[in-house]
Amino acid sequence: MGVRLMVVDDHRLLAEALASALKLRGHRVLAAAAPAAGAAELVITRAPEVCLLGTATPAEPGIFDPVVRIKRERPQVAVLVLGPVPSPRGIAAAFAAGASGYVRHDERIEGVERAIMKARAGEAAVAPQLLQGAFSELLNPAAQPDDEGQRLLQMLTPREVEVLLRVADGEDTRLIAAGMGIAPSTARTHVQRVLMKLGVGSRLEAAALAARTGLLDRAGTLSRAATPDPETGPEA
Repeated sequence: MGVRLMVVDDHRLLAEALASALKLRGHRVLAAAAPAAGAAELVITRAPEVCLLGTATPAEPGIFDPVVRIKRERPQVAVLVLGPVPSPRGIAAAFAAGASGYVRHDERIEGVERAIMKARAGEAAVAPQLLQGAFSELLNPAAQPDDEGQRLLQMLTPREVEVLLRVADGEDTRLIAAGMGIAPSTARTHVQRVLMKLGVGSRLEAAALAARTGLLDRAGTLSRAATPDPETGPEA
């Protein structure tokens, strides 16, 4: 027996192609729509048995808000997320929002259909390895799994961090050397190492990258923590 479906994806051609394939397999497709931003309202109005909801960014904050609303107002609707190979954080977010399953965009139509039937039956429609990763992420969530600033900061030595802060403050080689009590040639070497490690070609690019990723804020916090209080001096 066919399933009453809706297919919602930001890529209209993908939504319509999938809808056509499912119709040929005997399912009743109530709508094939884009963009996904309007999915909740559409699903709540049409009340399918299963909604296939596409996303290109499963780890993006708030991306599964439509799933939350659908499950709150139409709890009987099973939502299957269609997306790329997800990180554990992405698939965990999908299940935490109330999704019944996760299907990769490159899955064959037979696999999509099996997932639909499982979702309608109230079963988890997801590959075992993806489900295991999701449970691990839910039980042991990473504090900041995609923290680019932290990753970059870990590449620098404490002295290179100080050099980066001085570069961001606009100091030239002479001022860096004087402020750190080192030779200008040594200061120049430190600057070149910082640029190389950050993968940029100029001091301006280094400062911009550090500011954009939050590296400057983190580096400043570390620098202040390492600086002795002028009134108490260094700890014994």
